[in-house]
Amino acid sequence: MHTSPPVTRVDDPLVRDVLRWYAANARDLPWRRAEASPWAVLVSEIMLQQTPVARVLPAYERWLRRWPAPADLAAEEPGEAVRAWDRLGYPRRALRLHAAARAMVAEHGGRVPDSYQALLALPGVGDYTAAAVASFAFRRRHVVLDTNVRRVLSRSLAGEARPAPAPTAAERRRAETLLPADGATAARWAVAAMEFGALVCTARTPGCDRCPVRRRCAWRAAGFPDDGGRRRTQRYDGTDRQARGRLLRVLREAPASVPGDALAAAWDDAGQRARALDGLVADGLVEPLAGDRYRLPR
Repeated sequence: MHTSPPVTRVDDPLVRDVLRWYAANARDLPWRRAEASPWAVLVSEIMLQQTPVARVLPAYERWLRRWPAPADLAAEEPGEAVRAWDRLGYPRRALRLHAAARAMVAEHGGRVPDSYQALLALPGVGDYTAAAVASFAFRRRHVVLDTNVRRVLSRSLAGEARPAPAPTAAERRRAETLLPADGATAARWAVAAMEFGALVCTARTPGCDRCPVRRRCAWRAAGFPDDGGRRRTQRYDGTDRQARGRLLRVLREAPASVPGDALAAAWDDAGQRARALDGLVADGLVEPLAGDRYRLPR
């Protein structure tokens, strides 16, 4: 995304103050730069789902060096996308991105479509990603509601520590009232609110002492009420998710198929290993072969 597009006059004080803060504090991230292609924006949005920026940056750069356009990825087997995903987490995203690349080649001449509806029709692209790519890559005027934006609006306008688990109709209507009139400013407001939520209005330790909107923040005015129950961080060690990751690592590092014994060495618990492997097969991340052998999908 461009870091300095033309910005029209903004009357809403929250939007104005967050835009001003962003102009002085925005991180220099490659998918926000003027030279970032729509494909680069889409790749970043898929990678950033439930994954912090620090982990995404090296994977994003490797990915675009290897596959600078949708057609480059579409020409590969889906297993190569899973292999390149490495330890980024939630590897089904790699398959979805590969499927989206093939759909773009088949239906859009190898280009990322520029409308929300066409983006939404791509495999693995949901409401948030379609709105984000249409806004950030093409300056379309859309409400972009990620976790950070929702938290900023929930605290500053509704006086609530956290938003509901999923966006509500009322929440979307509230966000629409703030949306600047032109697409370029609307896109900048969306990314500014995301950055503000990531760096200042954070989930666990918000920087209220350095918040530019603290004097009009409804959450602060209400005395920072909690929501009655903090959301617990999910345990990872010993889970099926960790088992899946270990099994996938063996397959990613192998040049071809691997025997079941190699997977057994990666995870001791036979029952959990079988359950994790069944899940990987069901998700299309692993292909079982004759003779108790396995490989990444083709």
